[in-house]
Amino acid sequence: MRQTSFFDAPDDRPLASRMRPRTLEEFCGQDHLLGEGKILRRLIDADRISSMIFWGPPGVGKTTLARIIAARTKSEFIDFSAVTSGIKEIKSVMEQAEHNRQFGDRTILFVDEIHRFNKAQQDAFLPYVEKGSIILIGATTENPSFEINSALLSRCKVFVLNALSAADIVKLLHTAITDPRGFGGQNIEITEDSVELIANFANGDARTALNTLEMAVLNGRYEGDRIFVDRDLLEQCTSKKSLLYDKNGEEHYNLISALHKSMRNSDPDAAVYWLARMLESGEDPLYIARRLIRFASEDIGLADSRALELTVSVYQACHFLGMPECSVHLAHAVIYLSLAPRSNAVYTAYEAAKKDALSMLDEPVPLIIRNAPTQLMKDLDYGKGYIYAHDTPDRIARFDCLPESLRGRRYYHPTEQGSELRAKQRLDSILSFRQKPLP
Repeated sequence: MRQTSFFDAPDDRPLASRMRPRTLEEFCGQDHLLGEGKILRRLIDADRISSMIFWGPPGVGKTTLARIIAARTKSEFIDFSAVTSGIKEIKSVMEQAEHNRQFGDRTILFVDEIHRFNKAQQDAFLPYVEKGSIILIGATTENPSFEINSALLSRCKVFVLNALSAADIVKLLHTAITDPRGFGGQNIEITEDSVELIANFANGDARTALNTLEMAVLNGRYEGDRIFVDRDLLEQCTSKKSLLYDKNGEEHYNLISALHKSMRNSDPDAAVYWLARMLESGEDPLYIARRLIRFASEDIGLADSRALELTVSVYQACHFLGMPECSVHLAHAVIYLSLAPRSNAVYTAYEAAKKDALSMLDEPVPLIIRNAPTQLMKDLDYGKGYIYAHDTPDRIARFDCLPESLRGRRYYHPTEQGSELRAKQRLDSILSFRQKPLP
């Protein structure tokens, strides 16, 4: 925990630090959690905060929100970093929190990058969370399901914080330009298009947006008492050309659509170009990698099942390396997907089944494939007539698994593209076998 020194000069702090919201009213974004009547807002207003995990990308306000909660709920706030602290430091802080509790004071322990703690370190929090010595608020950019111990995770509510919208960041930048904590005491000349360029470059990260604005203002052109921030200067600060993303963020969706449809149309050159456009504009490589994983099953499927394996591997490579190194891995996947045989049979099978599932929600599971763990269930004919497929010569048992109202319904219609030809031949053989009369 860092304490403020007498010699600290607040005005020398970075703009992002000076502009940190102090209240929920100043907090920007996350309306799905903090809007009127939303669950987290209700918990804060009622002063009924429990241990929780904030999961979201960088610069969306995880630390800021924890500080606001501590101030609003009149709790002691301890800021703890998983990068620089070990079990010794954890125990020391826990003793302080336990001391506070004995005097009726609550302690909110905020742990930034909690996913960096190993199992033993995370386990050290458990007894104190259980007996209420601390209210733990952890922040992570990684999926808590994989990075947080299940015992600790089960005692915390997970709240997902989204990347800020371009409109949210534009509002934040205007506040920084006019607020006395920011550049309100200076005469800054910057066009609305330039503000929107910064907002789109930030890609949902408020800290990146404020740092970029600060760099631009500090390097602006002085004319008398005015500071001009022009377009060329901003493009130098961002190292990106302004044509890459438009002010409404629509180009973000246009470019991913262009990439997807170029791959679908087996055009590797166009696909690599659109990939480069996205990466060089500052797009998150993991976002692209996730879209490629979807493409592998939606547009290729069983025609080449290796496509799914490859794209998952590429996602991992992007996670390990980041930009710019992972650009070659994404290009590898994009070219592979562009040249792979095509089949949307898996996608159409699920969509057709989903339609029936939503319109026929109460269809009973056939008795023959129900589980029968008790005698009562056996007496009710659960599992009666079930045949273990591996006990038959053809490894196929002749009974229907669909509800009676859906008997004979077909969802999966394989193509003859690539490896799916073998799946089609196998399915045709199975269907033919099931249509033969029983001996």
